[in-house]
Amino acid sequence: MAMFRYYAAKAKAPAPAAAKAIHTNFLRTGRIAREAEDWVEEERRFLTYSEVAARTGMRLENAGRTTHQRLNSFHRMIRFPEIIFHRTLAQAPHLGYVHVTASKADFADHKDVTWGFYIANFSAEITADETFFHRISPRYSRMYFAVAMKPGDTAEPRRPVLDREVRGTGVLFKTADPTTALRNVLMLGARTADLRRIVAAIG
Repeated sequence: MAMFRYYAAKAKAPAPAAAKAIHTNFLRTGRIAREAEDWVEEERRFLTYSEVAARTGMRLENAGRTTHQRLNSFHRMIRFPEIIFHRTLAQAPHLGYVHVTASKADFADHKDVTWGFYIANFSAEITADETFFHRISPRYSRMYFAVAMKPGDTAEPRRPVLDREVRGTGVLFKTADPTTALRNVLMLGARTADLRRIVAAIG
């Protein structure tokens, strides 16, 4: 992935002072003299990758908390724990993802499957290896996804990994549409047929 440079956005400048009287020189010489200060390029303060990652993380976690509140305000019988943490990409710290919640659900061939719901500010393919993402699009976008998880075998403490036995890939859903994501997560949390009918009606 290409290297990125980041700079701090300048705060809005105060309203400019009244324009200088330049008509006198124009009438005398036919030229408008510019002050040197008019041509000084605006100085920019470049940010370190750590600073960019911190700002990205704050935005991601705020989005995660807002999403969690929306999920838990839908119906009193559908509740999810708030488990907010984020990761940014090492070579592109303006890109990252946030874990919003986790729970368990039953599927046709699998019972009591642990899953996690995430939001990313990029789009990519989700893989089962240690990199987790493949073909990352560096453009700003949104990707909402839920994956089935199981404890890993090697790391101490054992880090969760994708459970590929669930649906062949471990990916329960992936979408760029927030309404679809909301409906899918609520469906994972709906324990009864009546609740699933209510969630399915979300337009």
